[in-house]
Amino acid sequence: MPKAIRYTADSIIYFAGNQDYRIFILQNGVVNLSSTDIETGNEVNEKVKAGEFFGVKSALGKFAREETARAVTPVVIIALTVQEFENIFVNNKDLILKMLRVFSGQLRQVHKKTESALNNVSTDLQSGLLSLGTSFFADEQYRSAADVYLKFLKRYPNSIHKDEIMRQYQEAKLKADRLAALNKSDINFEEDDMDSSNRLFALPAAFERFAKVYEPGQVIIAEFEPGDSFYLIQKGKVQLIKCVNGSKKNLDILKPGELFGEMAILDNSPRSATCMAIGKVKCLEFNKENFQLLITGNPQIALHLLKLFCKRINDQKRRFRILCIKDYQARISDVFLLLDEMNPTSKENEKQRRFNVTINDVANWAGLPAEVTKDELFKLAAQRKVEIYDDYMIVSNINEMKRLYEARSLSGSL
Repeated sequence: MPKAIRYTADSIIYFAGNQDYRIFILQNGVVNLSSTDIETGNEVNEKVKAGEFFGVKSALGKFAREETARAVTPVVIIALTVQEFENIFVNNKDLILKMLRVFSGQLRQVHKKTESALNNVSTDLQSGLLSLGTSFFADEQYRSAADVYLKFLKRYPNSIHKDEIMRQYQEAKLKADRLAALNKSDINFEEDDMDSSNRLFALPAAFERFAKVYEPGQVIIAEFEPGDSFYLIQKGKVQLIKCVNGSKKNLDILKPGELFGEMAILDNSPRSATCMAIGKVKCLEFNKENFQLLITGNPQIALHLLKLFCKRINDQKRRFRILCIKDYQARISDVFLLLDEMNPTSKENEKQRRFNVTINDVANWAGLPAEVTKDELFKLAAQRKVEIYDDYMIVSNINEMKRLYEARSLSGSL
């Protein structure tokens, strides 16, 4: 049962860093949430109004509190377990849509800060889409390049560049068809890519009419294009790619049961990433018109999406923290710490770590040029802190790597 708790003025409800998985509703009084801005280090304060939830992201995402919650005046707060919150959430249409839009907006803001930290040159949507197609073509991913060029021609049929883009599309498609003919074979779904979305969400069979199948390398949605649909993966895997100053960066690999493209639906913004099929992929495609119907009619999907936002916001902030580190060695050290967090070992006493990453991978995570990253990694190798191989690296002692990061942080290098 939800519990009403009274706090006197200046009482701390929870501290930043606490592992506290309760969710709160402010019944009356004033609560202040104070956190530290990742980029500037300044304190950020936010007031909670009566009737509002707080503590949601960390509770649903099962990570430490990001902020300290303090009672400014005497307050009465309703404390909920995650299960109690979920019971309220799935039965309240207005709450579902409001929280999804709030979290989508927060994720979009973190994305913008990340782009700024990477010095990603802002561009208009047409130029950005062309840059993406050119990047695929340069990397000899002709199927993907042709898909992007075709999207451009459909979105901007009156562009002054349409004749040039048509020639590029035809060349990319010709090369893609030749490669496909050379590698002709029956492409099936992987055995472990069973249809899991229906099991996860108990979707009615009628939703099968929204199903679409994509071939390997096919671009499902392209960064910079308007967002008018979103997708639920049923079979296969989807790669998320970000175009940074004309160069593609891998963001994530999505599996059956996961959603993508939902941010553009919620906040009416252009696509913030490219989603490409890895192998054969089957998705359910929904548009803006039936989005609310799907979400409110299937609250488990809405709840899954809310938890997904919590995870993505936390992950993106963690990666953004790396980009805000000024000292290069500390930044690269923190990349290894992040990789360790992402791939926890079952052997607690094991200090050595192997990560299947290349120098370019580390450079992407660190937001540094490959040559700079290579120089810093060789310095660490000379200190016998890392071993560098063609497609993997070994960190000799992850605890020493953490101490190196902390030492350079405390010395004022950040």
